[in-house]
Amino acid sequence: MDEGVEAQKRAAGEAAVDRYVRDGMCVGLGTGSTALWAIRRVGERVAGGEAIVAVATSSATEALCAELRIPLVGLLDGDMAIAIDGADEVAPDFALTKGGGGALFREKSVALAAERFIVVVDERKIVKQLGEFPTPVEVVPYALPWVQREITRCMPGVPITQRGGTAFRTDNGNVLLDCAFGTIANPRELDQELRKIHGVVATGLFFDIAHTIIVAGPSGVYDLKR
Repeated sequence: MDEGVEAQKRAAGEAAVDRYVRDGMCVGLGTGSTALWAIRRVGERVAGGEAIVAVATSSATEALCAELRIPLVGLLDGDMAIAIDGADEVAPDFALTKGGGGALFREKSVALAAERFIVVVDERKIVKQLGEFPTPVEVVPYALPWVQREITRCMPGVPITQRGGTAFRTDNGNVLLDCAFGTIANPRELDQELRKIHGVVATGLFFDIAHTIIVAGPSGVYDLKR
C-alpha cells in the first residue's frame, strides 16, 4: 500500500471518531482498511477511560475490538448513535458500493440500524457513477447455480466471479458473487432486480443510507458535498 494513501485512510478514519464519537456512545464499527483506523482510534479512547461500546460488522472487526478491549454488544442491544465504515465507491448522490471486504450484509444491517451512518474514504473512492468496482452479491450456497443463471439471463454478458472460489464463505456462511455490471445508472433499480432473484441475500449497493462522507486526500480531510 502506498504510504500516502494509507495516511489518507488513517486521517479519514480518525477524523470520523474525533468528530462524532462521544463518551458513553454505542458505535457501529465497519470492516476494511479505512474502518481499521476508526476502530483503533475508538480503542485509544476506551483505553483512556471512555465508556464506548461497539457493534461489529464482521468477525475480523470483533477480533480487533477484542484485541483493543472495546466492549461489544449485539445489533439493537442499545441505541446506536452512529456507525462508521468505509466504501469501495462513492457517487455524488452518496450511493455506495460496499462489500470488497466480504461483510456487506452485516455492514448494511449496522448502517441501517444506526441513527447516523458516517462513511470514511480516501479520494480514490469518489466516482461519477457506481460500477467500475464489481458489485458484490451475497447468495445462499444452495441457490448459487440458480442465481448465476438468472443474473446471466436478465443481464447477458455480465462477467460474474465467485469470490475466493469454493473455499470462501461470508460470516453468514454465504457465497459472494462479484458482478461487473459496468456503469450503474440506477443503483436502486439494480438492487431491486437482483434481490428479486430467489437466493440473493443482499447486494453491495447502498443508497439513501449515508449521512456524511468524510474524504481524505493529499490536501487534507473534508466532507463530500452532495
